[in-house]
Amino acid sequence: MTAVDYQHLLVDRDGDTVRITMNRPERRNALSAEHLAELLAAFRAAGACDATGIVLAARGPVFSAGHDFADVAARDLVGVRELLELCTELMRAIEAAPQVVIARVHGLATAAGCQLVASCDLAIAAESAGFALPGGKGGWFCHTPAVPVARAVGRKRLMELALTGDPIDARTAAEWGLINRAVPDEDLDAAVAELLGRATRGSRASKALGKHTLYAELDRPEADAYTLAVEVMAAASQLPGAREGMAAFLEKRPPVWPD
Repeated sequence: MTAVDYQHLLVDRDGDTVRITMNRPERRNALSAEHLAELLAAFRAAGACDATGIVLAARGPVFSAGHDFADVAARDLVGVRELLELCTELMRAIEAAPQVVIARVHGLATAAGCQLVASCDLAIAAESAGFALPGGKGGWFCHTPAVPVARAVGRKRLMELALTGDPIDARTAAEWGLINRAVPDEDLDAAVAELLGRATRGSRASKALGKHTLYAELDRPEADAYTLAVEVMAAASQLPGAREGMAAFLEKRPPVWPD
């Protein structure tokens, strides 16, 4: 899918970075099936290219209000299940992308919008941003958005978010581990670029393997995680990037990455 095919997104590339911007401000970037499908296509396309980083951003006053209730309300049980499965496929595609994915958050990120932030590898938010799982004070509980949020903030904080439905500010989100940091609004773009720059240094192949393995480790008990990590790290020692990194260290010279 090329950029001209997107109705709800803007996709562009600047150097080694692909920027995916949600562009449905009149609907608060609500995630209809069409919007989710475009995001999925964009992340798959970005994942298949030679970029080293992906930025997920949004236009308008809100990062994302979550699922589009107009779409949800028009569906029966099977239709809603299909919508949620599509959303889950998107979240998994973000994790599966070999590049570092960073969320650039402004305004509110609620429900599935908060899920998007939690599913990215990294996240920087403007101090004016807010985060919520509002289903706890409504009629449709945030079951699926809670999955990645729980893994970011822990049980008690997840329970507070999910049961009260109340928003937290960006500073609190950083303290809780939902985002990496909150910065003054005017510094948002610079902070995103700075963190992404540090996170994309080194061998691309090593970084991609490392990211995938980290997610696999997080889903396993400690003993199983070590079993996996030992085998992957041993195999990775033979990759060209690892060989070059070790040779450069031993020879006291800057590395020349082969990938």
